[in-house]
Amino acid sequence: MGNRAALPLAAAAVIGVGLALVAPGLAGGASSPPSPGAAVAAGRALYVESCSSCHGMDARGTPGVAPSLQGVGALAADFELSTGRMPMSDPAAEPVRAPPAFNAAARHALVAYIASLGGPGLPAADVAAGSDADGRRLFTENCAGCHSGLGAGGVITGASVPALQQASARQIAEAIRLGPYLMPRFGEGQLSDRDVASVARYVLSTRNPDDRGAAAGGSATSARFPRGWWRGWSG
Repeated sequence: MGNRAALPLAAAAVIGVGLALVAPGLAGGASSPPSPGAAVAAGRALYVESCSSCHGMDARGTPGVAPSLQGVGALAADFELSTGRMPMSDPAAEPVRAPPAFNAAARHALVAYIASLGGPGLPAADVAAGSDADGRRLFTENCAGCHSGLGAGGVITGASVPALQQASARQIAEAIRLGPYLMPRFGEGQLSDRDVASVARYVLSTRNPDDRGAAAGGSATSARFPRGWWRGWSG
């Protein structure tokens, strides 16, 4: 979604002014989000400023530079922007996680605009609906071969495999449904929404290796964390 190196401070200032004019709530500090129409308009203005040089004014991509964003939906836009994989300084490089180039309000606007071009919405990521045991099993069967048993990442032919320790529940669900870079995509026919929630629940549980209490017969996750522990990781 554009070139990270092509976003100097002057352009950032222009973007901030544009957001304030189109949708004041996106400029920061608003108590309520802008209307969907205002968010799309603000996102379009931001897209033109920071993404169109690679993806084209009509978001249909540029051969050999950047893919079309028509039909990728909020799913791809939110994942790529929230994990800092986009914008990229080198379109030929492997996208890797980095601090997001845009703040939350700007990302919301960009996602709203890309979503308006069609495509899948944001996936369900309610880890409260998941199962500890199912999450461990599904992760072992489908993910551990590349990401390792505790989501520490690794290397495969042609790519590095990211660690999952910084991913939120929603980003985990998005990656499962999207299949970024060389990762396979898992549709609802392969993993249900509850399965996805279970996998996300398991990944979040690996961030505290203290397994005290699990040996007493309860689940490892419930022994390590109090009720509602996942809520801070749902965004």
